[in-house]
Amino acid sequence: MKTTIITILLLIISNVFMTIAWYGHLKLETTGISKNWPLYVVILVSWGIALIEYCFMIPANKIGYAENGGPFTLFQLKVIQEVITLTVFTVMAMFFFSGEKLHWNHIAAFFCLVGAVVFVFWPQK
Repeated sequence: MKTTIITILLLIISNVFMTIAWYGHLKLETTGISKNWPLYVVILVSWGIALIEYCFMIPANKIGYAENGGPFTLFQLKVIQEVITLTVFTVMAMFFFSGEKLHWNHIAAFFCLVGAVVFVFWPQK
């Protein structure tokens, strides 16, 4: 159980950094902070943030992978990561990008992903 919680916490932290790396520059531009930055600077800053993301993602996968003594198969790790990614993205988009609205189809898509988690953990016969 401890390995499960550590894996999920590391995945959550990594996805916060990933979301910032992928979309944070858009918020910086709308606030005027990075409006005049050349694209290569935006890319380098995002890569620097992504490096931090990898510092959490790699240990999460290493600790969580069943063949390394963790509780999850490779497919389970990936599906869990995707659900965490979209959850973190949704929360951050709602708080940091005020123009973005959550609609019924976004919620429906989220429930489809939850269904993917159910299916990936479904016992094999």
